[in-house]
Amino acid sequence: MSEETTIDTQELGEKIVKVLKTIYDPEIPVDIYELGLIYDVFVNEEYEVKILMTLTSPNCPVAETLPVEVEEKVKSIDVLKDVEVEITFDPPWTQELMSEEAKLELGLL
Repeated sequence: MSEETTIDTQELGEKIVKVLKTIYDPEIPVDIYELGLIYDVFVNEEYEVKILMTLTSPNCPVAETLPVEVEEKVKSIDVLKDVEVEITFDPPWTQELMSEEAKLELGLL
């Protein structure tokens, strides 16, 4: 009888973040994670992921493609069954949400 494996959400979360850090806003040379576009990542026991994210503006040129890219790249993590990306503009994105690293990269510090 095999022991039931517990889902390591911490480890999985780190894998998801690694993937998110490979996705860039085309107008800003910083990945979407460091930009602060990712508001939340939920992982449940069924290996289903929900990502709550925003865009730099509602008129962002990649509003159609960026969420799809996020979904497809995160889905490439083998163990995940489903990935859902939800876009929100509440709260709206501001430069304050960027990491120190991103601000440094963009010369804002």
